[in-house]
Formats: sequence, C-alpha cells, structure tokens
Amino acid sequence: MLYVDIPTKAQIDRLIAARGDALVSFFIPTTPETQHIGQARTTLGNLLKDAEAQLEAVGTAKRTIWPISEQVNDLLDDDDFWSKQANSLAIFVSPDRLRTFRLPNHLTEMVQVGDRYFIKPLLRSVSGQNHAFVLALAENEVRLIEVFADLPPQEVRVPDMPKDAASASGTSNVNSRSYSKRIGGAEGQNMLLRAYCRKIDDALRPVLAGRDQPLILAATDPLLSMFRSVTTHDTVADEAIKTSPVRMTPAELATEARPVLDALQAKAISVLHERFDSLTGEGRALTDVSDVAKAATFGAVETLLVDIDGVVPGSVDETTGAVSFAEESTAANLGIVDEIAGRVIASGGSVVAVRQGDIPGNGSLAAILRYAL
Repeated sequence: MLYVDIPTKAQIDRLIAARGDALVSFFIPTTPETQHIGQARTTLGNLLKDAEAQLEAVGTAKRTIWPISEQVNDLLDDDDFWSKQANSLAIFVSPDRLRTFRLPNHLTEMVQVGDRYFIKPLLRSVSGQNHAFVLALAENEVRLIEVFADLPPQEVRVPDMPKDAASASGTSNVNSRSYSKRIGGAEGQNMLLRAYCRKIDDALRPVLAGRDQPLILAATDPLLSMFRSVTTHDTVADEAIKTSPVRMTPAELATEARPVLDALQAKAISVLHERFDSLTGEGRALTDVSDVAKAATFGAVETLLVDIDGVVPGSVDETTGAVSFAEESTAANLGIVDEIAGRVIASGGSVVAVRQGDIPGNGSLAAILRYAL
C-alpha cells in the first residue's frame, strides 16, 4: 500500500512564500516495501551531509544548522514513519519546522539549500492529466472510481447515489412495456433512464465540487448519451470508455482510462502550443529565461511551461527580476526556473510541468503573458 499526502495549493503557496536564512529541500526515491526502505534512509543521511556542507560554505551559523540536522536525524530514527511510504519523499526543513510529503510519482534524489524552498519537483504531483474519476454507469449499477497516476484506483463512496435505475425510479423494472399515465413503452423507459442519470448527477455534485479532475464515462448508449445530456459537471471528458463496465474491476477501468488521460494531456499541450504560436507576434510568448523572469516578477505570466527535470542554477532579483546565472546550484543560487515558477503561482498564474520535448523551443521553460511588456 502506498501512503500518500500530496500537497494542496494552499500548502504549496505557503512553501513558496517561506523565506529564511537556511531553508533545505530534500527529494528522495522511496518504496512502500518496508523491507527495502533502508536505501532511502541512507540517501537522506548522505543528502543531509551535503546540505550541511553547503550551509557551512556560505557562512551559515552553526546554531542555525544544528536545529536542521537534529530534525532530519530525528526523522531518520523514526521507524514508524519509514514503514509508511510511497514512491518518493519530499522534505522541507527550516531551523523551526520540518514538513514532509509522500508522493506517488518517482522523483530523482536531490537536495537544494537557499533562502527559500525548491518546489518545482512538487509540480509533477499537482499538474498534468494524471488524476481522474471514472463513472462506471450501467442500468443495474453505478460506481465512481478515482484513478491516480501511480496509485491503485479506489472506489469512492458517494452518499445518496442510486443503486440502479429501477430503484431510482421506484419500479421493479425500467424495461416494462406497460403504460403509466400518458407515458409508456420505449418513451417511458427513456424518461426513467434520464431521471436515473439526473439522480446520479445530483449525488456526484457534493463529491466533485471544486475538483477539476476529468470525469470519464464508462458506459454504452443510451445511458452514455443520456448522462451527457443531463449532467451539470463541466469536467466530463469528450472521450469515453465505450463498453459495459458491469464486470470490470477498478484496475481494469483505470487501464481503460489511461488512453483518455493521455489524449487529454496531449490536447492540453497542443492547445497551449497553438496559443503560444498565435501570441508570438504580439510579444506575449517568451522562451528566454531572462525575459520570463522579469515578466514573472511583475505578475505578467498567465501560463508557464517548465521542464520538470531541469535545473538552471542562479538567482532572480526580488525587485527587478534580473537573472544571475551560475555554474552550479548552491545555497546562494537555488534555481532560476523554480523561482520563476513560484512567482507565477504567487501572482495567480498556472504552471504546467512537462518534459522538455513538450516545451516550445525545447528549452527549460516557455511563458504565455497576460499582456505584452
């Protein structure tokens, strides 16, 4: 079992806003297999030594370094903590506090030290089409399955969800050919099935409220078309799993959902590329790191695409956005792209973490601006 606590937007915002003389960010591969977790603990111990050396190299006082080391060493000795892990672990530690996030995706080991936290690796967990809901809809049953990028799918309990079409309509069989009032036969059957779909839609509303993950339908017509015609949810995916879900396990539904998610991700990136190309002539599409840093500093970036695996050592001036490049990351130059991403998020923009090949120009980033500078 994977134990996961993906950061919320509010938590990421707090990490971005944090400032201090010594803030350390650790990212290490882990495993849910407790018998093999020893390597992760060894890795963290080695990265702690690296962090201590970086802090000492820039003249950080020992009274500042010591509380950081103590908190990490306490974590290293906590057997119960290490027995409940996922695929990666992010640790953010200051002299006053240590915060951990167990993540489902696979991250490369890394330690970054500076006057702020390094948050870009977290973006892979909260961006991209890797999380969705599947509505397995049939006349005799309905289920909601939550699908994750690197976790087993889970069935979601939905209060007030109708058991089936018959119970939703208060009849023994919606396929009855007998007439009731003025509606009967096929017309009556369709009416009852649409009412069934509305009740499902109503039950889903409080569960999916505020969620922007795609809702993928697994159904066949006429229920597939009927639910689309009555739903109030804007996140229903255009593509569907067009087969009866009755005998399908959550794992099988998740497998069928993957191509839909891949198509949604490809479409989203394609739309961003088209918009980027259309705005290039207006001065609202940038790929130069220095230009993007200035735009982010002044809150002009609407959407930022970043290479999730890349690190550009250096710093960004807090006021002007001027960039100073460096040969390697140290406590004095944490990372330019990470700092830009933080400023975009803080100003209400969106950051999309992708592979380098999905970035216009194949650079470390690309930005769409709200207005030309």
